Amino acid sequence: MKKFLPHLIVALFAAWMLSTLVPREKSEFELREFGKLPVLLNGRVQPMDSVGRNALRQLRNKQTVYLEDQRTLGATEWLLEVMAKPELADTRPVFRVDNDEVKSLLKLPVDDKYFTFTQIEPAFDELEKQGRRIGDLESAQRTAFERQTYKLYGAVILYQRLKLTLVPPGMDNFTNALAEFQAAAPAGVAAVRLQQMGRAHDTNAFNAFMGYLAVFNRAAQFGYALCVPPVEPQHNRDDWKNMGTVLMETARGEPLPPAVPWLAAMMTAFRHDDAAAFNAALRDYRAWLGQKMVAEVAKGRQEYAFNFFDPFYKSTVIYVAALLAGLAFWFFWKPWLRQTAFNLVVLACILHTLGLVARMYLERRPPVTNLYSSAVFIGWGSVLLGLFLERIHRDGVGSVVAAIVGFVTQIIALNLALGGDTMEMMRAVLDSNFWLATHVITITLGYSAMFVAGLLAIIYILRGVLTNTLNEDTAAAIGRMVYGIICFATLFSFIGTVLGGIWADQSWGRFWGWDPKENGALLIVIWCAVILHARWGGFARDRGVMNMAIVGNIITAWSWFGVNMLGVGLHSYGFMDSGFKWLVLFVGSQLLVIALGLLPLSAWKSFRAPSATARPAA
Repeated sequence: MKKFLPHLIVALFAAWMLSTLVPREKSEFELREFGKLPVLLNGRVQPMDSVGRNALRQLRNKQTVYLEDQRTLGATEWLLEVMAKPELADTRPVFRVDNDEVKSLLKLPVDDKYFTFTQIEPAFDELEKQGRRIGDLESAQRTAFERQTYKLYGAVILYQRLKLTLVPPGMDNFTNALAEFQAAAPAGVAAVRLQQMGRAHDTNAFNAFMGYLAVFNRAAQFGYALCVPPVEPQHNRDDWKNMGTVLMETARGEPLPPAVPWLAAMMTAFRHDDAAAFNAALRDYRAWLGQKMVAEVAKGRQEYAFNFFDPFYKSTVIYVAALLAGLAFWFFWKPWLRQTAFNLVVLACILHTLGLVARMYLERRPPVTNLYSSAVFIGWGSVLLGLFLERIHRDGVGSVVAAIVGFVTQIIALNLALGGDTMEMMRAVLDSNFWLATHVITITLGYSAMFVAGLLAIIYILRGVLTNTLNEDTAAAIGRMVYGIICFATLFSFIGTVLGGIWADQSWGRFWGWDPKENGALLIVIWCAVILHARWGGFARDRGVMNMAIVGNIITAWSWFGVNMLGVGLHSYGFMDSGFKWLVLFVGSQLLVIALGLLPLSAWKSFRAPSATARPAA
């Protein structure tokens, strides 16, 4: 029976994974179809669902809204409320505030974590004052209070812009208001022209028309996503417009785009809880889009499916299960537990790979284009290395390493995603598929190898110091793993650094400029060479190599994240204020393990244990 347990457990996780594909939304409104509608934002076409998810990540650090009645609002439904029912959306707890000083500044309950716009609005003037002041400061000069205040200020501005995405302010029935505006426009335009010439004009028509222009202009200036597509199939990004801009152009006599009445009808129907009218307008609009914008409609559907399936979240859950199975194997030495851990890592890796491939297809880019995607790719490369090691040694170490790195890098990626859209357009200097596919991928694989080697070294030291399981065979096996992976890391880091110089020469006109990121990459290559020469020359045996590999973790983390925090150089994009704290904690944890590794062998439990047949190499 036990030989079937690994397959049964994997089958259960696969069933859970597939069960999440079944829609759980029970609404008369066709929310899923609305969530697939394409819009233009951050320089790329994306579905409405992505607009809502990315906004919620910035406001709430989550992709859903939990209500007091135990109901959950999905990103699409929440976005619809913000646009069509702003007074209701204002009562939803979507703003996360953790800093007590910020709560005191805004007179918010200190014990709460999530707040509504209604709670924040009375103190918005003070928040805006502080936000403008903090915006003039350098990031490195900001205190924790100032960072939290500025983040909340940005979140409130984003929320207010979302309100203006499809409906100009103050319009209870957008469809009727649009019809009234079109009817009043000729008389209003005539009145404006007469007034400009200093001649007598219809004051009522003038005032009514100028009232429309005021709200339209506000929507044009601050509206968020570009939701009105161009009429002609042959178009570029500049042809997409926000609702306010289109209405301002209509006021100047240009024809109203056919998309506007359908979008207005959807907003009016949702505001007045008319599901039939909403669904009818949505179907008509999608039919029109399907004829005019085949590629954009397909893109909306594909990205919506990717968001809904969420392969990276599912792989994270399975990595945790694999880690537990791997650790259990070390405690109980049951072969079926080792096989379960390996099978689960394989399943998680398949999901991880599907997610990477899907992102590449959606972006039409290589797998590494920003810090978020680098975390996902480093995790993926590390998992493959761990699986390779497990297939060779079959002692659970490879599976545990793969599960840990897969889980940790996905958590890092999750926190990086809180900054907003993870598929945004790249900087122009990075927009080079060939060099991204060579330099960035190659050097990122070098990062992956360094972290795998460092994690293996951590396992070696912790098992040796804290347990009696580091026997001679295990110690030798881990030593060979670390050596082989350091060789791999040296090769890929060196090649990646050279390719980076070629890329820099073509993009910036110089092969090497001592940029912090370039220095970090060079440090990795140098440190790998130091480790290998120390081992070949007999200056360091297994235990010394392990400590040096953990130092490699620190150097790699600095090259990957630390240089971005300097705020200088050509690679300073992707900066996160909160990242410095975590980098410091990571470095501290590595130094602690190194300190354990430097303890005399008499302090190692595996060395003292009478049952141990090994003596960890000095």
